Formats: sequence, C-alpha cells, structure tokens
Amino acid sequence: VQLVESGGGLVQAGGSLRLSCAASGFSLDYYTIGWFRQAPGKEREGIVCINSGDGTTYYVDSMKGRFTISRDSAKNTVYLQMNSLKPSDTAVYTCAAGFAVRSTLVPAQYDYWGQGTQVTVSS
Repeated sequence: VQLVESGGGLVQAGGSLRLSCAASGFSLDYYTIGWFRQAPGKEREGIVCINSGDGTTYYVDSMKGRFTISRDSAKNTVYLQMNSLKPSDTAVYTCAAGFAVRSTLVPAQYDYWGQGTQVTVSS
C-alpha cells in the first residue's frame, strides 16, 4: 500500500498548482482521501477530503474557494487544485487514506500517508 504525491514546486503568489496523490496496492474508491499540509514550525492542518464511494467532499472553511479536490478512479489518483496561492500556503502537502473515515480531517483517523510534496509560494 503506497501513496505518492507529486506536483509541488515553487510558484509565485497568485499562481496555481495541481497536486496529485497516486495510490498503489489499493483502490482509492474505497477510501476517504484527505489532503493535509504542514508549514515549518506549525501543526499539521487539514484542507479537504473526498469521501469513499459517492465522492462527496468536505472542506475546512478557511480552505474553501481556492482549493478543489477531485478523483480519477481510472488512474487511481486524487488531485488537489490550488489557485490564487499565497506565501502563507507554503508547506509540505501530504495526502492520506482512511478506510473507516468520512467527512473528517482528524489525522489520527487516517490509515495510510504519503511522504509529502513541498509547495513554496514566493511573494
């Protein structure tokens, strides 16, 4: 079971990035997939998750509007589209999979984690 993130990098403020979370060894359709981020010196915070099965989404209020999650079942990949990026969005972004999880972004409830991808937004 493995989750691999990609798509991070350096972008100017106001720019966009699309992160990918590719799964191997299991089907993402049967897991709720969450995106989290952790900035230096700060605690990990949840961004959004997409529920298993019906694909409904749950966003942290502060993340609504600029971040969009989607799932491609054929590619077994979940994406995080990030627009209008700000320097405060600089962090390591990580995806996680939870089997008995729905519409929650409590890290302890997730079973599998990727290694993360660095996003740096310059001013």
